[in-house]
Order: sequence, then structure tokens, then C-alpha cells
Amino acid sequence: MTEFELFAVELAREAARISLPYFRGTYEEVDKGGPGAFDPVTQADREAEAAIRKLIASRYPEHGIIGEEYGEDRPEAEHVWVLDPIDGTRAFIAGLPLWTNLIALRRRGKPIVGVIGQPYLDEIFLGGPSGARLLKGGSDTPLAVRRCEKLTDAVIATTDPNLFTGSELGAWTQVRAAARLARLGCDAYAYAMLAAGRIDLVAESQLKVWDWSALVPVIEAAGGEVTNWRGEAPDGAGQILAVGDVSIREQALVTLRRAAL
Repeated sequence: MTEFELFAVELAREAARISLPYFRGTYEEVDKGGPGAFDPVTQADREAEAAIRKLIASRYPEHGIIGEEYGEDRPEAEHVWVLDPIDGTRAFIAGLPLWTNLIALRRRGKPIVGVIGQPYLDEIFLGGPSGARLLKGGSDTPLAVRRCEKLTDAVIATTDPNLFTGSELGAWTQVRAAARLARLGCDAYAYAMLAAGRIDLVAESQLKVWDWSALVPVIEAAGGEVTNWRGEAPDGAGQILAVGDVSIREQALVTLRRAAL
């Protein structure tokens, strides 16, 4: 592993050390959503990001940081860490082991190292220059996407169709109707399963930069691709399409492009 990959794993283990004891336990929780919306943040979110930031500042004080809970610090730096201390906070609150710690390193705006960590399952999905791998229980297993040339054979996922707008929901519904199987509610863990060759396509909307940055190196190193709904590099619009086999990307984009931002 490269220096930055090793450090990303170190950060993931620190995030796990902080967040795991709170899972299915007692913690403070705040709803930062507006009227009619539920956007929770927990004590685990805040403490995990604070701990990661402290390690980054100590090891690489010249690096920038973008985090969900504590904002930006030198986002214009050549190297910037992008943090989502707990992606899937609703799953965390519900006691479901589908939440993850997301950590990415960007160089000149492009994600080059990514970690999707699931502490309860003792899993760290790592992607970067040395490839994609699953670190679990002392083992180090290479990750690779699987071939799936037809959307009709695909296993697909999204977190919650209710997050889509009218046109987006219509596009997703058509893709779902064509696919073999659809799963919901997995948050970033669905992308880990795509890199592991279990899921073939994930489509989502309204994602922030900390929601998707860590996914890109993991999936790309495993042989897949991540784009927006126009088939271009992910951007601030928040529409993400991840595939293991590029053949089904084009089949899905026939529909998704109609709702692309």
C-alpha cells in the first residue's frame, strides 16, 4: 500500500474506534433538518470527524479538509481529505449495520484514495493506486467488479426512491423495471458491494461531495466506473451512477439522461 492508502486505513480504524461503541448504544442526537424533514446528526458523527481531523492535522498539516460536520479547512490545497464520519446515520439510529465511515483523499480535485469502512462487520473497503481490497479480520482480499452486460441481468440499488424528484423518480422506476433485482436502504454500503462484485449498478441523487468522493477510488480500482447521470465525471449536481460493467451504464443512461441536471 502507498503512504496515503496506509494513512486512510489508519483514519478508518480511528473512525471505527470512536463510532462503534455508540452503535446500538446511548448517544446524543440532534435533528438539523427543517420543518417536515429529518436530518439527524449524532454524537458519533461529530466525535468521529473530530478525531479524524486531529490525526490529519498532526500528520499532514498542509493538507485541506472537507467534512460534513465541521465544514472546510483549506479546500483549495493540493491534497484535501473529504470526510463523512457516518454515512447512513438513519441506519445507525435504527441499529442496522449498513452505515459506513467514508474517507477520501483528493489531489487537485480528483479522488485518488478512498475508504468505505463498516466497523460492526470489521470491514474496510480500500481503493487507490495499489488497487482495491477488502481488509477484514487480518485478511487482505482483492476486490473486483463482475461482468454484467445486460441491465435485465443486473442487481441494482438506491438508498431511497423518495429522495428522487419527479423526473428522477420516473427515470429510476424505468431502470428498476428493467433490472433483475433492486435493493433499497443500503446507503454507501451498496457501493462497497458493487466493488465486491455483488451489485451491478447504484443510482442516487442529492449526494454531497462527502457522500460520493470515497466511492470513486474504490469502485474504479475494482474495475468499475462512477459518473453523473450524463455519463460525465461526478459533479456538484449530486446525481451519481456507479456501475461494475460499462455495458449496463449506457443502457441505464438512456433513461437517466432525461432527468440529468
